[in-house]
Amino acid sequence: MNKEEAKAISLKALVDKENNRVIFVESDEDFTDVLFSFLTMPMGTIIRLISNHNQPPTVGMGCMNNLYESIENLDMQRFRTEACKTMLLCPRNGAAPQNKRLKLQIDDGELPRYFLCTTDCTLSGHKLLSLYPNAVCECGGLMDRTMELSNKTVKKLVFDGRDRGVFVKGLTQFIISDELQVKPSSIEASLSLLSKIGLMDCSAIEEYNIDIGVDEVFTLLMCSLVSKKPLTETLLKQNSSPKFGKEDFDRNIYVKSTVEEPESNVDGKIHVKLIVSKSKKMVCYAEASEEFVDLVSSFLTFPLGYIIKEMRSDFSMGSLTHLYNGVQDLNVEKYFKSNEHKEMLINPKLAPDFGYENHPLGIEEGLHPKYCYAEHSCYHSQLTSDGEIPCGSYARSSILTVKDPKSHFKEATRGGFMAGPAMFTVTDNLIITPMSQVQSLCLLKELKVSISDIEERVVHVGREKVS
Repeated sequence: MNKEEAKAISLKALVDKENNRVIFVESDEDFTDVLFSFLTMPMGTIIRLISNHNQPPTVGMGCMNNLYESIENLDMQRFRTEACKTMLLCPRNGAAPQNKRLKLQIDDGELPRYFLCTTDCTLSGHKLLSLYPNAVCECGGLMDRTMELSNKTVKKLVFDGRDRGVFVKGLTQFIISDELQVKPSSIEASLSLLSKIGLMDCSAIEEYNIDIGVDEVFTLLMCSLVSKKPLTETLLKQNSSPKFGKEDFDRNIYVKSTVEEPESNVDGKIHVKLIVSKSKKMVCYAEASEEFVDLVSSFLTFPLGYIIKEMRSDFSMGSLTHLYNGVQDLNVEKYFKSNEHKEMLINPKLAPDFGYENHPLGIEEGLHPKYCYAEHSCYHSQLTSDGEIPCGSYARSSILTVKDPKSHFKEATRGGFMAGPAMFTVTDNLIITPMSQVQSLCLLKELKVSISDIEERVVHVGREKVS
């Protein structure tokens, strides 16, 4: 048995033989946790995974794909720090410690690394820790001394074996419909699903025993984004390469492009200059500062569950809305390890340090664990994240503060990702480039909009326009 087979999850599927479709699968905590973990994944991670698994050809994700490629193509000097570009292209998951315990994991992102300044600065100076390379300490020195978390801390965070399950309790049983409706296992729930599709003849159904691995989980994630029958397409291999179109990811996620009358100047909002075609009543492109690009690029760091929560009143993303609603309806005491675990799925937070001051959406970010550095000699030191100061042979120790990777040293505020002041061109389909009049005129030509047909309008972007 190879490593992949050892990690496979076994499922029982009830299949409609005549129509070759999955009616539902029976699942314990292993598969349910994997499915629920989709809600914690940042959009940038999903785009990166799809791009890495589909070359050639790359599966597109509408405007979000354009946004990701724009960030990828921007020169490093456009970002406040080197870490900023990495954070947008490879955003960390706010539920990463929990997801590391999943039986099947598809996120291939790098594990956090730890960097310190000199010993004296770490123990008695600024006492900073960086989770990204090439950070500059507040003393002005480069934080280039690498450390690893002690094995004890890693085991506590990642391999907590006190009970089974990651988000849901161990030994719980669920049935999951083809469109990812999750319900506690019961005869009433199974009969309801059969009745829903008009199938009451037992001779038309058949039991399948299916083992799924990492490849199937990744296919299921892709299918769940756009399909109403992701289990059928994944488990019965009807469509191993789902196609994403612009319409699948444009529905009111972004700043609305419909032309409105100019608003009065509103403090606390981001000002954007729109170049509008009067005859076509459409936005050709926007001229925007780094503040607006910070806002738009931060969409890549948003967990999928947050996007569904904010947009589900007028937005549908494949089968994931059903998944989200199922999580929300499950009883906390019966099925989840704690209320906090359920909140990670229905109100997911940004990973620590991925937020910034005055973000129009005000999305919450998680907190770092309490890091401690202790040293007995230059050959014997330890970094922990459980908040406990090591005792015994360690002569000196200090509690560390994690440095904001988006900020240079001695900056008073927690800023965004982009360096400023700077101006950018943002097209209606979220292609971002440094502002260039030559490029702007060529864009009008491409759109077949004459110069005499355009006008400028200033809008002020707040929460209502973003959502």
